[in-house]
Amino acid sequence: MSGGAGVPDVPLLDAAGVRLAIVASTWHSEICDALLAGARKVATESGIDNPTVVRVLGAIEIPVVAQELARSHDAVVALGVVIRGQTPHFDYVCDAVTQGLTRVSLDESTPVANGVLTTNTEEQALDRAGLPDSAEDKGAQATAAALATALTLRDLRAEP
Repeated sequence: MSGGAGVPDVPLLDAAGVRLAIVASTWHSEICDALLAGARKVATESGIDNPTVVRVLGAIEIPVVAQELARSHDAVVALGVVIRGQTPHFDYVCDAVTQGLTRVSLDESTPVANGVLTTNTEEQALDRAGLPDSAEDKGAQATAAALATALTLRDLRAEP
C-alpha cells in the first residue's frame, strides 16, 4: 500500500527468526485495532507467525513497555494515536512518546518503529490506520521499518 508522493510501498521481507514485539494502545480502539491488524499482516507476510503483542491503555504508557520488550526482542513496533484537543496536553504527550521511543531504541540498540499517529483530527488518524477506506497503513509501514532495520543490524553485527 502506498500513501502518496514519497511514501514507498511496504517491502516484502524475509524476517523469519526475527523476534518481533508490538505494543499498541487501546484508546481510539477502531484506529489502534486497525494499526495492529496491519502490523500483524506484515509480520505474517515476513515469516513471523506469532509476534509478541502487548496492549496498553494510552500512548504515554508505550515507551516503558517498549523498553522492556526491546530487551528481549530484535525489533519493537509502537502503535497508538494521539489526536489534538483544546489544550497543550497533545504536545506534551506527543513529545514524550517520541522522545521516549527514540531513547529506548538508542539505549537498547534495538529498532523501535514509531507507529503512533499524531493528528489534528480523528479523520486524519482514520486515513492513516489501514482501514478499507484509508490512504495509508501506518501499522504496516512501521512494522516493515522495524523489521528492515532489525535485518540491517543483524547483517552489520555479523560482519567481522
